[in-house]
Amino acid sequence: MDNIIPNWNIPKHIHAFTTIRTGGVSKSPFDSFNLGDHVNDNPQDVAQNRALLVEKFHLPQSPLFLTQTHSTRVLELPYSGKDIEADAVYTNQPNQVCLVMTADCLPVLFVSKDGEEIAAAHAGWRGLCDGVLEATVEKFQCPRNEISAWLGPAISSKAFQVGTEVIEQFCAFDPRAEEAFIQDSSTSGKFLGNLYQIATQRLNKLGITEISGGEYCTYTQEDLFFSYRRDKQTGRMATLIWREE
Repeated sequence: MDNIIPNWNIPKHIHAFTTIRTGGVSKSPFDSFNLGDHVNDNPQDVAQNRALLVEKFHLPQSPLFLTQTHSTRVLELPYSGKDIEADAVYTNQPNQVCLVMTADCLPVLFVSKDGEEIAAAHAGWRGLCDGVLEATVEKFQCPRNEISAWLGPAISSKAFQVGTEVIEQFCAFDPRAEEAFIQDSSTSGKFLGNLYQIATQRLNKLGITEISGGEYCTYTQEDLFFSYRRDKQTGRMATLIWREE
């Protein structure tokens, strides 16, 4: 397995996947297909891995790598500006690669029914709570019930331990978010949160019901994924989508 391919029903000219941690050149603890240049990995190794990404998966061009800050900012491609601090990318143009990086946070891909509009969002719990998915969907021109979403590999409810302050922030936006948290029997005062469930709630509220994915856990599936919460110093996977002309 070289990548994770979404299990969704989309037009054939759309390409999308999430990379896994193997197949690159980075050394431990970034072994081996690390695509993040902000994690103290050898810059030459990261550059080589990014070149491998383009070559191995036949990308139409080198993608834009965002400076992700858990914000709700969405860039539209093609982008010629210098400020690349953002956590989502949208395009309605062919051969533009929308890409986000993760290592426990939730990557979400979007595509319109006709395949003309696509997007990728980085939804860590802060960005998810603050509305990065809503900001991304806002870019779409098509009716929201014509948007499909895929929830890529993220930390699952087996391992996403949080305190009550996180639950309160989510519930301030939508009281139903409480349903996505259960008490952690192993630690007093702590809860296990389901990012996949919260993202689905948020998307449903927007009118998006065609949602797939959500079956992986970056924390427990160490052979496949980097995990910041598990390892602290680690690499980053990429989740990306583009459409052929």
